[in-house]
Amino acid sequence: MVLRFGTVEKELSGGDSATTNNRMELLGVITGLSALKEPCRVILTTDSKYVVDSITKGWVYGWKKKGWIKSDKKPALNVDLWEQLLPLLEKHDVTFNWVKGHAGHPENERCDRLAVEQRDIHSR
Repeated sequence: MVLRFGTVEKELSGGDSATTNNRMELLGVITGLSALKEPCRVILTTDSKYVVDSITKGWVYGWKKKGWIKSDKKPALNVDLWEQLLPLLEKHDVTFNWVKGHAGHPENERCDRLAVEQRDIHSR
C-alpha cells in the first residue's frame, strides 16, 4: 500500500501464506486507514472489485444487517475483517476509486510489486 499526503509517501506491506487474495485486499485497506492518526478525507485507489463493490454498492451493509448473511442465503466471507473496516469507514471520509489491475496505473503497479515481494517472503 502506498499512503500519500502532499509530497510525503509511506509504503506499507505484509503477507500471510495461509490467506486469500480478498482477505489481503481487505487487510490492506484496514492497515492503510488504521495508519491515519486523525480523521481524513481519503481517495482509496484499488484494483479490488470485491472491496469496492461490497462497499459502494452497499452489499456489506446489507450482509451486516442480515446477520452477515448474503442475498443468496450463504454466509458472508471475511466477517472479521469487515467488522474492523466498517468503523474506519465511519471515521474517515473515503472515496473509492477502482482501477484495472496490471494496466499501468503507477501506484497500483507499485503495490503489486510490494505484494509479490511479500508473497515470496511468506511462501518460503
